[in-house]
Amino acid sequence: MTGPVRLEQLDEERLGQLLAVAVADAAPEEVMPPVTGPPGWTAARQEAFLAWHRARRAGLPGPLREATFAITRQQDVVGSARLAVRDGPDTLETGMWLARSHQGHGTGTAALRMVLLEAARSGARVVVAHTRAHNTAALAVLRRNGATLTPRCTAEVRAVWETAALLPSPPSGV
Repeated sequence: MTGPVRLEQLDEERLGQLLAVAVADAAPEEVMPPVTGPPGWTAARQEAFLAWHRARRAGLPGPLREATFAITRQQDVVGSARLAVRDGPDTLETGMWLARSHQGHGTGTAALRMVLLEAARSGARVVVAHTRAHNTAALAVLRRNGATLTPRCTAEVRAVWETAALLPSPPSGV
C-alpha cells in the first residue's frame, strides 16, 4: 500500500469513519478500554468507543490531558494514535492501533514518527510507549523510530524517546 500517511484531528466525520474501520477490521480489545458485556462490537461498546474519543477532543490542554488523532492513508482512516500527559507536563505517553488490513505496510512506522514530532512540538521532553514483549510488529516499529526499549517484566516492554533528538536543529548563526 502506498500513499501519504497523515494524522488528523478527530472531528465527528472522521470519528464515524474510525468507528467503522474498528468494527470492520479490529477487535474491541485491540482499540479501546474494556467495556463490560457480551463480546464483540455491541451497540454499547460502539457508543463507549465514540464517547471515549469525544472526551479527548479538547486535547492535551483539556481536562483529560489526552489527544487522539485519526491515522489516514490516501484520505482513508486506517487507525488511531494518541498522546497523553504522564508523570508531569514534559512526559507524554503514546499509543496507536491500525486496522489489521493496514498493518505491515509502513503505516505504523510513518504514523509513529508523526506522533513523536507532534509530541516534541507540544513541548514534551520525553515520550514513552508500552507494548507486550510478544508483539514483534510493534517492537519493530518502535525500534525503527529510535526507541530505547526496556523490559518491564516478562510480558511488557517500555519504549522511551528523548524529543530533543526528534526536532531539526536550528540553522547555525541564528
